[in-house]
Amino acid sequence: MIPIYEYGQVPNSEIFARDNIASNVEGAVTEILAQVAARGDEALREYTLRFDKADLTDLEVTEAEIDEAFAAVEPEFVEILRQAAANIRAFHEKQRRNSFVVADQPGVVLGQKIVPIQKVGLYVPGGTAAYPSTVLMDSIPAKIAGCPQLVMVTPPGADGKVNPVILAAAKIAGVDRIFKVGGAQAVAGLAYGTETLPKVDKIVGPGNAYVAEAKKQVFGRVAIDMIAGPSEILVVADGSCNAKIVAADMLSQAEHDKMASAVLVTDSGELARAVQAELERQIPLLPRSEIARASIDNNGKIIVAENLDLAIDIANEIAPEHLELCVDAPFDYLDRVRCAGSIFLGKNCPEALGDYFAGPNHTLPTSGTAKFSSALSVDDFVVKSQFTYYTADALAKVGEQVAYFARKEGLDAHANSVTVRLEEKKQ
Repeated sequence: MIPIYEYGQVPNSEIFARDNIASNVEGAVTEILAQVAARGDEALREYTLRFDKADLTDLEVTEAEIDEAFAAVEPEFVEILRQAAANIRAFHEKQRRNSFVVADQPGVVLGQKIVPIQKVGLYVPGGTAAYPSTVLMDSIPAKIAGCPQLVMVTPPGADGKVNPVILAAAKIAGVDRIFKVGGAQAVAGLAYGTETLPKVDKIVGPGNAYVAEAKKQVFGRVAIDMIAGPSEILVVADGSCNAKIVAADMLSQAEHDKMASAVLVTDSGELARAVQAELERQIPLLPRSEIARASIDNNGKIIVAENLDLAIDIANEIAPEHLELCVDAPFDYLDRVRCAGSIFLGKNCPEALGDYFAGPNHTLPTSGTAKFSSALSVDDFVVKSQFTYYTADALAKVGEQVAYFARKEGLDAHANSVTVRLEEKKQ
């Protein structure tokens, strides 16, 4: 049963179970990366057989397989995928950045150009659940950014096939190539390149402990989006909230993973007790009740605070992945929220809206990193290159100042690169 605490009984640092993750996979991942780097496709096939029980000849998904999968998905769900994709596309279109040029001094042109990352790898999990939403959320911003090649990797089933809903989402989102490989070996394939998998410039997407560790180890060789931890939700609720709804929202994240954290912060002891009882009623009804039970019992907490202002302060300190403000006037509190991956406002906005349909991205910072990082966006798929142009006359006006600055730092060659031009101009 989820415990109830008065604020102050448990330190803020312990409200979410962020320090209890001991995956101990570093050595195994290092070996997998080394094998894929050395043996390419041969290693990928071996690991796919070992971990996914799939004996593959061809790693790449064919157009025929994609068409077959698309036809196998019920039309109603295809339409829902299309609607969700349209919402995600509309929201992320607003994130486009433009290049700019500044020419407000004679002979000087400055600017910044926005260039899409050329090759992006998208990891889509398999395992206990299929996530077509991840396909949409992680690929649509990349396509809006203009990335010319988007490569998806996802583990196959034992039959060697990819879940049809994953392939349907990939087709709708415009993914360019898809490969039947998962785990740390897929990350290695994208980072190093193999005979079949292209080497990419950036890898995005969530995964298990092996995937997270692999992304961590290849960072620097390629860029990554983030190291995602277990799912988190913090619900700030006032005493007028419906306990049944609050409990359902908490379980929407608890069912993800036994290490997921679901926390309620409320100003009402009565609501706290009602939600505690509702969780006990709802958990046995869930198909993933074993996972939800472990998450709620081991990592769940209910915190009773003196007032909602204190509840918001607690939320800012914790910096949750998902923050629900289940209060009557949520916009009154929005400006006070400083640290949250994504914010869900009011009593009619379950976090699941953001997971699937509303439009904002669901690939979010976890483990308190919302204090300094943001949701996946179009910005994650571009690079910004600055440019500078000076005429000889413009350089002559500031050259001595630049040279003086360089010498102050003890870098005479820097200074000389300026003064040699000034001397040439005098001749």
